[in-house]
Amino acid sequence: MPESKQGSSVAHFDVTNIGGIDETTVDIPPGVTVLTGKNATNRTSFLQSIMAAMGSTQATLKGDADGGSVALTYGDEVYERTLTRAGDAVQFDGDGYLDDPEVADLFAFLLETNEARRSVARGDDLREIIMRPVDIDAIRSEVEQLEAEKGDINDELATVESRQRDLPDLEQRRTELREQIEEKREELAEREEEIDNSSRDIEESRQEQDVLEEKLDELRSTRSDLESVRRDIEAQEESISSLKRERSDLEDELDELPETPMGDQQHLEDEIASLRDQRQRLNSEISDLQSLIQYNEERLEEEDYDVIQSLEDAPEGSDGDVTEQLLEGEDEESVVCWTCGSTVDREQIEDTVDRLQDLRRQKVEDLNDIKSELDDLKTDQREAEKKQRRRENVERKIRETETEIERREEQITSLKERREELTDDVESLEDEVDNLESEDFDEILSLHREANQLEFEIDSLESDLDDVSAEIEEIEELVNRADDLREERDALVDELTDKRTKIDQIEANAVDEFNEHMDAILGILEYENLERIWIERVEQTVREGRQKVDRTVFELHIVRTTENGAAYEDTIEHLSESEREVTGLIFALAGYLVHDLHESVPFMLLDSLEAIDSARIAELVEYFADYAEHLVVALLPEDAQALDNDFNRITSI
Repeated sequence: MPESKQGSSVAHFDVTNIGGIDETTVDIPPGVTVLTGKNATNRTSFLQSIMAAMGSTQATLKGDADGGSVALTYGDEVYERTLTRAGDAVQFDGDGYLDDPEVADLFAFLLETNEARRSVARGDDLREIIMRPVDIDAIRSEVEQLEAEKGDINDELATVESRQRDLPDLEQRRTELREQIEEKREELAEREEEIDNSSRDIEESRQEQDVLEEKLDELRSTRSDLESVRRDIEAQEESISSLKRERSDLEDELDELPETPMGDQQHLEDEIASLRDQRQRLNSEISDLQSLIQYNEERLEEEDYDVIQSLEDAPEGSDGDVTEQLLEGEDEESVVCWTCGSTVDREQIEDTVDRLQDLRRQKVEDLNDIKSELDDLKTDQREAEKKQRRRENVERKIRETETEIERREEQITSLKERREELTDDVESLEDEVDNLESEDFDEILSLHREANQLEFEIDSLESDLDDVSAEIEEIEELVNRADDLREERDALVDELTDKRTKIDQIEANAVDEFNEHMDAILGILEYENLERIWIERVEQTVREGRQKVDRTVFELHIVRTTENGAAYEDTIEHLSESEREVTGLIFALAGYLVHDLHESVPFMLLDSLEAIDSARIAELVEYFADYAEHLVVALLPEDAQALDNDFNRITSI
């Protein structure tokens, strides 16, 4: 048996004024609990109390009460709900066990009117019922987000691969720079040795030489500064050219984007809100119609009209045997209408039910059209928002690029001013050196100039080497990160695959669960000549709103066998009431399992099983008991007798 979030605990209920209950206290241990009693003994009312404690709003107040309550003590927690009459409605307050009881209402609380349970017999869209709890819009949004993240990683990997292709050329350039630096250093060493030799030959002019050397050092430093400024100017001009190209590309992209992608969104939001209201209204109308149809069908099937007719025909003050009165003079073709009390043909009521079914089908088609139109509008809205965000990003990048261009142009202006100052300084120093020159110093001056130039060239080569080495290190770091990026991308791809196929997986799992459990239960219950019932997933092209789309549908198949063993396909209309009930319950069980309710909902409730014979009810209860921590079943005493005596039984509520 699966473990719930509270573990295997006894559930204690305190109930006041729910359904037909005045006040009661009931303990439900783990396993199967059978509520047994005749009709009108509050069995269904207690099941509604369990649902209310779980968080459901599908419970009613006692007819003469303005308020009611239910408290569930489960494990170390207490969950309390209150019900208050508000006109024709009931208001619910307090915290139930479940944060969102919608899925449990659909697949765990299997009372007589449960939609999943009744869907098979009514010919409802089985796929829609299974997929109703799935937030498809949220899945699509997650897919879009994951796609964007994958795109960013792909862009980054593309950058890495592009930079990695530059690595061999950069390494060759680094080797060449090192060789050139080494050659220049050797040449500088030769010049410095020649300068030392020449200096020893003119010791008598040492003072003049010192002055000259000082000026030469200053000239060399100034020339180095001038060359650095020139290189900075070139780098800034190259950056500005690159920024202008980027700005041009952004402006081209901006021209391709609509000027106002979002436009006036108020009308779109109003239309979406209107469609949502229509969808809610249609859902309510369809539910009301279904309840009305089901009620009338049950009355026709159970022939309650016979009782009403006989009582209407009974002579005033008669105290004769009611059974005899019912058997005398019945008109099987006319009945007393249970809504207005007039006598009408049975065929007339059946025609009215048929028209109600046609109306319900039309409203279901209208609902599908509205859902399709709503999906289209949401898609348009998301696309407009996406383009709006992109336009805003492009405009922001253009502004940032223009600001950066202006900043760099200001730097160039400042650098050019500095270049002019340094140029003037170099010219001034060259004049001073020329004035200090003499025939004795011609050779040493020439050597100093060569040495200065060599030192400047070495500085320039070393700067280039540093830049190349830094770029190589940057690329190598990117290459090392590429493996991590690929792992991230692989994880994203796996998650994307899971998200994209999630809907298909849920559909396939639901079909597998139904088919597996239907085969198993038919083998246990052994209905005569009922060979197999199964669901097939098929793709159909249907019109939704303004377009045709491929849509998955669940087709229900029924196979019977003749007396000589020949198999033939039958329809749901030809199933017995017992067979239909069992099929509906197994469909609800499939939804219960595919949405993992056995992990989060500790209670499964079963009611109104009278259409199934007692022996099969016992087998069915045994089967369902394997999947719920607490299985609570409401049964008549004669049906409960067939169940295992070890099951917990409650005979008074």
